[in-house]
Amino acid sequence: MNMQKIPRDSARKYAFDWRDTPLLRVKPGESFVVETYDASTGYFKSADDKAVPGKRPGFDRAPPLANPIGGPVYLEGAQRGYVLAVTIEDIVVDSYSWIAIGPRRGPLGESTRWPELSGDYTTKIFQHSPGPSGSMRDGTLHFSDKISWPITPFVGTFGVAPDREVTTSLDGQGEWGGNLDIRDACPGNTLYVPIFHEGALFYLGDVHASQGDTEFTGTAAETKASVQAKLGLVKGKRIPWLRIEKPNSIVACNANRPLELAVETATIQLIDWLITEFGFTPTDAYCLVSTCPDFRINVYQMCKLGKLSFVAGAEIPKKYLT
Repeated sequence: MNMQKIPRDSARKYAFDWRDTPLLRVKPGESFVVETYDASTGYFKSADDKAVPGKRPGFDRAPPLANPIGGPVYLEGAQRGYVLAVTIEDIVVDSYSWIAIGPRRGPLGESTRWPELSGDYTTKIFQHSPGPSGSMRDGTLHFSDKISWPITPFVGTFGVAPDREVTTSLDGQGEWGGNLDIRDACPGNTLYVPIFHEGALFYLGDVHASQGDTEFTGTAAETKASVQAKLGLVKGKRIPWLRIEKPNSIVACNANRPLELAVETATIQLIDWLITEFGFTPTDAYCLVSTCPDFRINVYQMCKLGKLSFVAGAEIPKKYLT
């Protein structure tokens, strides 16, 4: 039986919109594939393709038509008030990725200290080479002739249709998902998202071949990809914001400004998770996050881009939850 698929040419939505007609209908546990565009919808192919707004298709709109997503995917049985469980099963990236910097892009886009960052547009293309499997699943990203690292792909933009708003895939964020650039949205992990509409109406796109904390410039290793995922339902439970379950830890996420508010809110939501689902007393949960040497704050996204808030995750290993 062939998996259902959203082909790349259909994965060109630029908003999370509850009015969209579903492109796929799946059952819980049924795997499907979304072929994603990169954040530029294919514009950046070589170092000669600069991030000049006047040359980029869709940049005559406000906000620009960038960061395309595929969907919505309608999940049978999903209802408002349930929780959507999204398991990323596999990501196979394209043969290259890119990053683009230049005037008024990112925190150094008006730098006088390093004029090359703000005086001209620069696009870097990173070639990918396949790994032992013969594919990009275990491939290598070549940053330069001397620097390379394993491809570590993740889905940068994902979520369900928000309750009442129509929100762009470029700078929309909320408890429902959005452009969050959480590098833990990767194969082997499960994302938990509150549902606001029948069918959940799930979207994904904006795969990165790799990224460290913060995505400081505003773009990372942007690439096209083929993403395999499956959706499940958690009934009778409400969650305040996106959560992530990794094989060995759990992460509560939040997007806010300033950054310290995102960090504080994510930590409070992790404390709530410990109390409501793992039997901790409020006192023990509160004290655990200040004493456990393995408690971590992940700063996933902290780039100056449009209306984007900063994204943080509060993480604790599962070994402390039993």
